Amino acid sequence: MNLTTDEIIDDLEFFDDWEERYKYIIDLGKELPEFDDAYRLDENLVKGCQSSVWLHSERQNGVFRFSVDSDAIIVRGLLALVLAAFDEKTAAQITSFDIDGYFAEIDLENHLSPTRGNGLRAIVGKIKALAEVS
Repeated sequence: MNLTTDEIIDDLEFFDDWEERYKYIIDLGKELPEFDDAYRLDENLVKGCQSSVWLHSERQNGVFRFSVDSDAIIVRGLLALVLAAFDEKTAAQITSFDIDGYFAEIDLENHLSPTRGNGLRAIVGKIKALAEVS
């Protein structure tokens, strides 16, 4: 999956209602690369998510690459939205990216349950923490 945040914003603008947007987000999750079972470790589980979410990161030449998975299809879609913002970026790009502005532009958090919203913030928080310690 090589979509940018701008492309996702543009794509979501085509849909008239949130049911169609959810289908699009779920489809993005289906396009995520398969997650290597070797990364299904406790240290890769994201705490604070209602569903099981695994996040594995590698850094090469100053660029982060993330592998993600979840047992919930909508969460896989949310992970795809997050990866569009953070995958294959430097620590500086990750920490400076306005993720709240991105989510606001697609009106995402107004259409998530509070527990999904908390989980989404936990995922973003873990990625930003990884970038800040590098």
